[in-house]
Amino acid sequence: MFLNRFLDPDLHKTLVKVQRKQITSLKVKMDHDRSWSDRLADRINTGFGSMGFFVFHVIFFAGWILLNKGVISGFEPFDPYPFGFLTMVVSLEAIFLSIFVLISQNRAAKIEDVREEVDLQVNVRAEQEITRLISMMEAVHNKLGLEPMVDEELKGMKRHTNIWEIQTDVLKEMQEND
Repeated sequence: MFLNRFLDPDLHKTLVKVQRKQITSLKVKMDHDRSWSDRLADRINTGFGSMGFFVFHVIFFAGWILLNKGVISGFEPFDPYPFGFLTMVVSLEAIFLSIFVLISQNRAAKIEDVREEVDLQVNVRAEQEITRLISMMEAVHNKLGLEPMVDEELKGMKRHTNIWEIQTDVLKEMQEND
């Protein structure tokens, strides 16, 4: 009966929902704590990354070119081919838009860094708990007087993971691949 409580699918679903809510709340908190410049950059990024913005530009550029090619009667071209003023406006717009995109990407990278750190901490704690459970199971096994198990993989699993050793190995491997 005690074990059934941990195998209950409804309990599992509830725990998953709570975890998702906690993960989501991290992003919500970081979004809430944004500076005014980050908020502005995100709004601009959202608006300028839309189909409406694209359609506006297609219409604007087509109108500009038609107007300055003299196709529309009654209008005097003010930026004749090769459209130097249009080129300058588009270049300035590209500079500012790229800055706003970079600001938003930097903020998103910070959120991802925090999530990655949380994930690492959860994994380390899970490893510690699993190692402890293996030791407890071994104690139960011995207490019951069962025949000792000779398993090299199990011996390795009972050792606590040396995070610094793993980090050193990963960095070494990355350097070898560069």
